[in-house]
Amino acid sequence: MSEFSLQAPPLSLYIHIPWCVQKCPYCDFNSHGQKQHLPEAEYISHLLDDLAEDAKQVGDRPVTSIFFGGGTPSLFSAEGIQRILSGVQARVNLQSEAEITLEANPGTVESEKFIGFRQAGVNRISIGVQSFQADKLQALGRIHDSRQAQNAAGYAHQAGLRSFNLDLMHGLPDQSLADALADLKQAIAQQPPHLSWYQLTIEPNTQFASKPPVLPDDDVLWDIQQQGHALLQAAGYSQYEISGYSQPGHQCQHNLNYWRFGDYLGIGCGAHGKITDSQAGTITRTVKVKHPKGYMDLSKAYLDQQHQVLDEDRPFEFLMNRLRLVEPCPIEEYSRFTGLALHQYGIADKLARATEMGLITQTQQSWQVTEKGRRYLNSLLEMLV
Repeated sequence: MSEFSLQAPPLSLYIHIPWCVQKCPYCDFNSHGQKQHLPEAEYISHLLDDLAEDAKQVGDRPVTSIFFGGGTPSLFSAEGIQRILSGVQARVNLQSEAEITLEANPGTVESEKFIGFRQAGVNRISIGVQSFQADKLQALGRIHDSRQAQNAAGYAHQAGLRSFNLDLMHGLPDQSLADALADLKQAIAQQPPHLSWYQLTIEPNTQFASKPPVLPDDDVLWDIQQQGHALLQAAGYSQYEISGYSQPGHQCQHNLNYWRFGDYLGIGCGAHGKITDSQAGTITRTVKVKHPKGYMDLSKAYLDQQHQVLDEDRPFEFLMNRLRLVEPCPIEEYSRFTGLALHQYGIADKLARATEMGLITQTQQSWQVTEKGRRYLNSLLEMLV
């Protein structure tokens, strides 16, 4: 049994749009290439019915952020996105200042569409650039070119959004240190308030997994990370998460809620959710039906799987998320959001060993991952299992 009273953390909403123009060879997300007509109106009706079911679990708890992910949500019309957001407001307690992010592919947008999304209620756009170099974009299976990526950043500046993000990858096939830094400089030149800069990893069940490309060796990857980090800092970007850099005040609030072990409703094909019931003392994880045809089958439920997070699994799940962040983690949040004491499941001893190894620092109030801990994050997490 949990020793502390479990409290519900802040609540977000994730909305999955499963379609894209074509599937990228590195992508392991639940996305489906669709070059023909999208069943936009039908899918939106299902999204809102899905949300109506989930809303019963959260009552009037305020929703602090929304994230449209995919797939390529920017394939949907601005009118469709507005219909979704109006439906959300009718079903949950959406905070008036909620961050509302929509992912966009540079090959599927124009200036008017970004303005339409903003008028629909979107106040932050995340643009999947990945690279500005033609050969790298081709290797990654992207449908846009460098000019379209630059144009998309310009549209985001012009649209009057609260913020926007550029997604950029490094460690790409046959990528040199010079290539990676040139990409990063090009991204910085677009002056995005937020940059997600992360290393390509080969995931199971992808085209790259079946036909692995030649990737940079570990020494080159380390040089890219070190010199790229210095470039970002010099340009005024602060690292707040393993792959998240922002100008002051522009951290992604939705992602911060994930990393702080927050709750989130997940609606749409294959969407994941996490809901804390403080009265019952439970944390429940949910997964919706993955394939669009199955999801839109009226004879079936949207929920595919759900399970309660066992007490013994909560320490690792909390720390796996929290230690991605650069900021200190208040120790009291651990007990509030897991319902556990530090002595349970040996977590205090494990953290003490990590401290001795220089992977984290501890005070009476907080833990904080060190630079060494960020470099060897996987090793740190293995110690905490």
